[in-house]
Amino acid sequence: MCSGILPFVILILINLFQTRMKKQLISVMVAASLLTACGGAPKTTAKAEKFDYTVEQFADLQILRYRVPEFENLSLKQKELVYYLTEAALQGRDILFDQNGKYNLRIRRMLEAVYTGYTGDKSAADFKAMEVYLKRVWFSNGIHHHYGCEKFVPGFTPEFFKQALLSVDAATLPLAEGQTVEQLYEEVAPVIFDPKVMPKRVNQAAGEDLVLTSACNYYDGVTQQEAEAFYSAMKDPKDETPVSYGLNSRLVKENGKIQEKVWKVGGLYGAAIGKIVYWLKKAEGVAENPEQKAVIAKLIEFYETGDLKTFDDYAILWVKDLDSRIDFVNGFTESYGDPLGMKASWESLVNFKDLEATRRTEIISSNAQWFEDHSPVEKQFKKEKVKGVSAKVITAAILAGDLYPSTAIGINLPNANWIRSHHGSKSVTIGNITDAYNKAAHGNGFNEEFVYSDAELQLIDKYADTTDELHTDLHECLGHGSGKLLPGVDPDALKAYGSTIEEARADLFGLYYVADPKLVELGLTPSADAYKAQFYTYLMNGLMTQLVRIEPGNNVEEAHMRNRQLIAKWVYEKGKADNVIELKQRDGKTYVVVNDYAKLRELFGTLLAEVQRIKSEGDFSAGKKLVEEYAVKVDPALHAEVLERYAKLNLAPYKGFVNPVMKEVKNDKGDVTDIVLDYTEGYTDQMLRYSKEYSFLPSYNE
Repeated sequence: MCSGILPFVILILINLFQTRMKKQLISVMVAASLLTACGGAPKTTAKAEKFDYTVEQFADLQILRYRVPEFENLSLKQKELVYYLTEAALQGRDILFDQNGKYNLRIRRMLEAVYTGYTGDKSAADFKAMEVYLKRVWFSNGIHHHYGCEKFVPGFTPEFFKQALLSVDAATLPLAEGQTVEQLYEEVAPVIFDPKVMPKRVNQAAGEDLVLTSACNYYDGVTQQEAEAFYSAMKDPKDETPVSYGLNSRLVKENGKIQEKVWKVGGLYGAAIGKIVYWLKKAEGVAENPEQKAVIAKLIEFYETGDLKTFDDYAILWVKDLDSRIDFVNGFTESYGDPLGMKASWESLVNFKDLEATRRTEIISSNAQWFEDHSPVEKQFKKEKVKGVSAKVITAAILAGDLYPSTAIGINLPNANWIRSHHGSKSVTIGNITDAYNKAAHGNGFNEEFVYSDAELQLIDKYADTTDELHTDLHECLGHGSGKLLPGVDPDALKAYGSTIEEARADLFGLYYVADPKLVELGLTPSADAYKAQFYTYLMNGLMTQLVRIEPGNNVEEAHMRNRQLIAKWVYEKGKADNVIELKQRDGKTYVVVNDYAKLRELFGTLLAEVQRIKSEGDFSAGKKLVEEYAVKVDPALHAEVLERYAKLNLAPYKGFVNPVMKEVKNDKGDVTDIVLDYTEGYTDQMLRYSKEYSFLPSYNE
């Protein structure tokens, strides 16, 4: 599962935290380089002075570049494999846009047509505001914020947009058959300009119909109750190897009958999926070994049939392929975009193993049974035997779908509980992405503004890189793979609260163990006090600084943010009697102060035990109470203070990437002699090129 991996806070997002999340995501440490294996000397992936990591900044976003070190040292066959898998990754871009909202493709294409074809004054305020809006739509793969899920407020007027649409060549607009430009505008204008129309991509507000009030395009004409009943009827409580019901379909009601429209070749999104399959077949021809070839072949079969049992077979083969240097994710993976947590967004990541840095994660994974046995969780909720936890540090070669432009820094897959239990999982930390965050964030002033004193600053400067990486590793390598469901417990029993509880479980596992003397014994941390840097930054993030991601007056909605606030607020409240944590005022500013790190670890362990119990027993009422009590509500006064302090730093709370351009080099005979990378493409150029070269779906998909 991605953690955000997504990823931690962009607040620390900027500094030294990670966002797990899938897509969200980020670690943005202040240090100039990444730590490394076994907590040793810093590892520098690329010389900062030789590479410009920053592309541009707008709205609340900063666009970065990332290097792909060691790519040039791959064999030609390996490079070809990466190239074909990269092409397969890029073909699915339109799928995510449509999944995020049924009007997204039309709106994107309308905006692009105006941006490229408008002959009026492009220096005018309306046009400039539309340009920023378009850039945000590209970044979020739709008209809702990629993280907060609220709809963008356009800075340009409806009158300008209508006039601009009428001024461009109608052939460049996504007109339906017989539709006029005026009719297209009237259809789409409320979606863009009316704040009451589709206000949230994913709504998680308790007491509301989460399906009807979410703008995501996973359901059509059905209520939350109908959707939950539909899938509940499909499940067999006695099935110990259940498929992930609903994972790859849209649920619709047509002529009074509820049915699934499956995403596959010949089905919904078939035009794009067919292109994905074409490039996967080329990749199959240059696979590194028979095991990898079988993985690709099974994924092709899944795309061609849409059969979820085939998807499980593919996932098992993928988990067992541990020898290939090149690896990839391609498919319907994470369910954070579905308010019910069942249907998966499309994403892809092509990567290869960082052989040196992987030594750190291999140490952790090789001791997985020790960590499981010594966790504070009740014995009945522990795995008797931890199977197949493989972990590595990877170098990303391409980000796509729900991992682009914003990406996680770590991933743990597959998500199916029974596969993880019976066959294991793969856990990765994306080293070159973390490295880019680190270098781009160097010296931004964030810590100096929000950290309480020099003592904490020195602790963070000395140890935060190491402990932040280790927390990510523990979260992804072991946290998501730890524990077990009791027999007969539905994996979806926690419903809308499942994602938050799962991320809290993995984060707590990492927090508890990052302070364990075992890490010093294993050579992963240089000091028994190093963990304090992670504890402090995590609490600062969860209690305060992640609030920079929320608009004034809003509650916390996103699952990873809820997870972090849940943990931080719970230990803060439960530790009050012993004064474990304080929120201190100084010079009119609020700061986090940790008075007792040992008791704080005990509290993390206590909460981990309870969260695992909730997960293992499928205790919906307890999960709901925990999330609603600690994870959702925001102190408006503290929120306003954090926003004011953060604004003075002129930082962008969210970051994403442009991809390098991968090019074939051919000789006079047309034979490929090399694959090379070009890092010079800008953000707008890349987005317009992708819209031209990798756009295969109709503007309206049904």
